[in-house]
Amino acid sequence: MGTALVLLFLLALAAVPGALLPQRSLNSQKVAQYIADRPTIGPILDTLGFFDVFSSFWFTAIYALLFISLVGCILPRAADHWRAMRAPVVRVPRNLARLPRHALGTSGSPPEDVAGRAERLLRRWRTSIRREDGVIEISAERGHSRELGNLLFHVALVGVLATVAIGRILGYEGSVIVIADDGPGFCSGSPAVYDSFRAGVDVDGTDLAQFCVRVKDFTADYLPTGQAEMFTSNIEYQAGEDLVTGTWRPYRLRVNEPLRIEGDRLYLIGHGFAPTFTVTFPNGEERTETLQFAPEDATTFLSSGALRFDPPGGLYGDSEERRKNQIALEGLFAPTAAFPDGTLLTSAFPAMLDPAVAIDIYRGDTGLDTGRPQSIFALDQSMIEQERLVREARVNLYPGESETLDDGTEVRFDGAEEWVSLQVSHDPAQKWVLVAAVTMTLGLLLSLTITRRRVWIRIASGPAGPGEEERRTVVEMGGLARTDQAGWGNEFEELVETLGLSPSESSEMAGKPSATGNTRNWSAE
Repeated sequence: MGTALVLLFLLALAAVPGALLPQRSLNSQKVAQYIADRPTIGPILDTLGFFDVFSSFWFTAIYALLFISLVGCILPRAADHWRAMRAPVVRVPRNLARLPRHALGTSGSPPEDVAGRAERLLRRWRTSIRREDGVIEISAERGHSRELGNLLFHVALVGVLATVAIGRILGYEGSVIVIADDGPGFCSGSPAVYDSFRAGVDVDGTDLAQFCVRVKDFTADYLPTGQAEMFTSNIEYQAGEDLVTGTWRPYRLRVNEPLRIEGDRLYLIGHGFAPTFTVTFPNGEERTETLQFAPEDATTFLSSGALRFDPPGGLYGDSEERRKNQIALEGLFAPTAAFPDGTLLTSAFPAMLDPAVAIDIYRGDTGLDTGRPQSIFALDQSMIEQERLVREARVNLYPGESETLDDGTEVRFDGAEEWVSLQVSHDPAQKWVLVAAVTMTLGLLLSLTITRRRVWIRIASGPAGPGEEERRTVVEMGGLARTDQAGWGNEFEELVETLGLSPSESSEMAGKPSATGNTRNWSAE
C-alpha cells in the first residue's frame, strides 16, 4: 500500500507539466511557438516528452507500475478479508473491565431469558454463543463492510486506471476550426478533415464515425467588465440515414453541453474572429478570402494572423513573374478598436463592436507553391529576410476601407466573421470510467462511515441481594472498536439499555472501573 501511495503521488506530480505546458495533441502550433521562443530549454523539454506528457514513456511507466502495485495490494487484502469473514467470532475475554467500553449490572430475569433477549438484539451481528458451567457468553462483531468498502475503493481505482487506458487505446480526438457563417462546415470520416487529430494506439483513422456539421452562427455573452459569461452556437448536423436523405437537424451547442452523435461527442471549446479581405488585381479581377486569426489576448481578443493571395491566371506572362507578384497580409485584428497612443492598434472589448485591422501588405513569393508547410497565422520570416517578400505598405483599416499599391493592386478590409473551434471526442470506455468512479466513491463512503466493532456479554447467576429470596442474574458487557469515534459510545449504551438494564445510583454488583473510566454499574428496573 505504501508503494501504491508513492506511485499515486508521482502520477499526480507527473501530470503537472501536462497542465502547465502546451500539449502537442491539443495545440501543436502553441508547442512550436513555445519551443521557438525558448531555443535552449524548449528542445530539451521536447526530447523528454514534456509536450506529450500523457503519452510519454515515463508517465506510462508510472501508470503501469501503479496499476501493478494496486493489484498486488488488493489480492492479499481480499484473501485476508475472506478469511476474517469465515473465522469464528473472538471469544469473550477473561477481564471485560479492561475494555474501553464496559458495563456491569443485574437483572431479575433468568439467564436464559436475558440471553434470548441479547440474541434478538444482536440478530444483525455475527454472533457466537457459548454455555459452560452455568455461564452464558455471547460474542458479537459488526463492521466487516468497512474493509469491504476499502477493497471496493481500490478495485474501482484499478477500474478507473484500466478504463482510462482502454479509452486512450481505442479512442481519438480531433479538433477543427469552422467559420460561423452557415457555410459548408465539415464532415467527419477521415483524420484529414481535422486541423489536429490524436488517434489511439489501435485507431488507424479508417473507421471514424460518419456525420456532417455546419455552423450557422455564434453568440458570446459578456459582462460589462468583458468577462465571458456563455458561448452559444447554433449548428445543424447529419448522421445515419440523414446523410442519405439530406436532412439537417438543428442543435444548440453550448460550453459543457456537447452534441452526442454516432458514439462521438462534439464540444464547443473556443472561438475567435476571421477577417475578410478582398484583393483587386491590376486587371480588375478580385480574390476574397476569410481566414481565422489566432487570439493573442484572451481578455480583449486582440488577434493576429496572415493571408496569402495568388494572382489570377494569365495576368502575368510566366509562372516566375506571377510568383513575384503574390500578395500577403499579416497583422492584427481588434474586435473593438482602440488607439491608446494614437497609432498602435489594440482592442478594448472582446465583442465585435468596432472592428479594425492593422496590417502589413507584402508583395512577392509567399511560398504557396513551394510544397513546404506554413503556419496559417504567420508568414514565413525566411522569405522576408531573403527579400523574396517585400513590404509595400503598413495601414490601419476599418470595414470598407482599402489601400492601393503602386501597381494598382487594391487591398480592402470587408469586415469579419466569427469562428468556432469544435472538438470531436470518441471514448468507448467513458461510461465504464463513470461506473468505476461512482463505485470508488461508494467504497470510500463505506470505509469512512462504518466502524469495525465488537461486543461481548457474560451472563451468570449471582447471589441474591439483601432482602431478596431468589438469586439474581449478573450481566457484564464489554465493547471494543477499531476506531473509538463519535457514535460508537452511544451505540454501546443503547445496546445496554435495550437489553433491559438501566443506570442506578448504586449497585451491590459494582465492578472495578476500567483504565479508560468507561465502566458503568447497571441494575434492572
